[in-house]
Amino acid sequence: MRPQLLAALGAALLAACSSAPLPPDWQLQAKPALETALQLDLEGDSRAAQREFERARALLARTGQPALVARAELMRCAARVASLDFAACDGFEHWRAEAPAAERAYADHLAGRALEAPHRELLPAAQRGAAAAIAARGTVSVAAIDDPQSRLIAAALLLRAGLADPATLELAAETASAQGWRRPLLAWLGVLAQRAERAGAGDEAQRLRRRIELVQSSR
Repeated sequence: MRPQLLAALGAALLAACSSAPLPPDWQLQAKPALETALQLDLEGDSRAAQREFERARALLARTGQPALVARAELMRCAARVASLDFAACDGFEHWRAEAPAAERAYADHLAGRALEAPHRELLPAAQRGAAAAIAARGTVSVAAIDDPQSRLIAAALLLRAGLADPATLELAAETASAQGWRRPLLAWLGVLAQRAERAGAGDEAQRLRRRIELVQSSR
């Protein structure tokens, strides 16, 4: 969902000062700062990601518009779910009342809640299949989701619900690998390694552990 939220954020930033002859500095700086923060988070540079996010958030807070800050917080939480970090999205929850209904539904989806059909329709198209599967306790393939982060988010939420099959786990790991996203790759390889160990597949577990060590050496 990150591209859609970024596009929405960009539109909101432009609308905030649409009558100005030139966009103010906060508009020009906030979106790239947030994009950088999310990318650094996926790459596993948590300290730099936090620094960039705080800069983006401060720029958005200058406007006095809680919905912009809520959206940025939601985007950060979505990136973390892709890395199997299911911590509560407190930054968004603080401003939930000011957020649009679609973003409140997406926050509930990221929290692993089973959504009723009307709320699932508010989600981005890429997340509706996973949301329907979670609500029905069924299965769904994430392979048709084009956006890599959206694919990882859907896979992560299926895993959290106990509905991710082996193909989903492997696809998630290879999606993160193809993007060079260190943080989610380590998380998904760890899941695969644990699964192999539980199944008694020692050789496969060792292969996965070697991949983890290689990724860890990239710090």
